[in-house]
Amino acid sequence: QVQLVESGGGLVQAGGSLRLSCAASGSIFSSRTMAWYRQAPGKQRGLVAGITTGSNTNYADSVKGRFTISRDNAKNTVFLQMNNLKPEETAVYYCNYMTYWGKGTLVTVST
Repeated sequence: QVQLVESGGGLVQAGGSLRLSCAASGSIFSSRTMAWYRQAPGKQRGLVAGITTGSNTNYADSVKGRFTISRDNAKNTVFLQMNNLKPEETAVYYCNYMTYWGKGTLVTVST
């Protein structure tokens, strides 16, 4: 059993930054992908960024150059540094590991 707990969401002005964290407990393998997804109101959940071991990362085109995903395998934690946030990125951000999902953390970007 795996549990994922996100934190770090909140209200930020456009152009601002937030850092999300996802703490995982249970059987976590560092070789497996951990990822961040987001779901805006009325829209489907979509991939934001994923990370496997080391520096193997992938990003949605819309966030490349602004968001950075990283992980601390010793602490089973994955991070998402989000810079230059845009109002359209207001969404609930979810942590994902295999078939497991966290409950999400809300990010609100104001104009």
